[in-house]
Amino acid sequence: MIDLEPPLLQVEGLSKLYGRNVACKNVTFKLWAGEVLCIVGESGSGKTTLLNCISAIQPQSSGRVLYQTRHAGTADVTAMSDAQKRLLMRTDWGIVHQNPRDGLRMGVSAGANVGERLMAVGARHYGHIRAEATGWLNRVEIDIDRIDDLPGTFSGGMQQRLQIARNLVTKPRLVFMDEPTGGLDVSVQARLLDLLRALVQDLQLAAIIVTHDLAVARLLAHRLLVMRRGEIVESGLTDQVLDDPQHPYTQLLVSSILQT
Repeated sequence: MIDLEPPLLQVEGLSKLYGRNVACKNVTFKLWAGEVLCIVGESGSGKTTLLNCISAIQPQSSGRVLYQTRHAGTADVTAMSDAQKRLLMRTDWGIVHQNPRDGLRMGVSAGANVGERLMAVGARHYGHIRAEATGWLNRVEIDIDRIDDLPGTFSGGMQQRLQIARNLVTKPRLVFMDEPTGGLDVSVQARLLDLLRALVQDLQLAAIIVTHDLAVARLLAHRLLVMRRGEIVESGLTDQVLDDPQHPYTQLLVSSILQT
């Protein structure tokens, strides 16, 4: 990607320590608007911790996360107040959890789950909110007759699609996804991946996706970061990394997939 404009996100020397244990170490990369980046690696490699630190879910031990805001230029997310981070989460950012129950309010209806995020950014007209929620349920392939049903009555795949609608209704520019297809049946995974790919392209979203599934990475990502024991051991264009891996660990990951 040609560096003609400031990156949407810059991660500089990000590290997270738990005592003497290193969860991630000195991670540095840039992300541009409309770009999808996948962080891949085996379980325990530090992927989710890195994602949580970048998205301000948990504090980093060192390093910075710089974000190109809509109106105020570049801001250091790690130096923001809690109120500023919450506003960023409600507006420019979205977070899709592996377990959709972590990203939904299970005690309110599907429509209210989507509508609440609109209300958090100032929407007040009930008719407009319900119409927007209806449109998004339709967009993520949930029958609009289910708008007043509780998420607990939905299948796992439907809950994940509802979580996606809840996050995207406010038109964020950057979405974080942690194993978005994890725990779903293969046929449901394929349907969800098709939906994600279409939404990312249609909305020109930037996204950072954590996954252990290289097939997911190949389908969705422009670039890959390969993580091992908290460090980035290889990075590059997705097809380049997967078709011609350079680091022995990446070679092992790719070969293990080919052998299954």
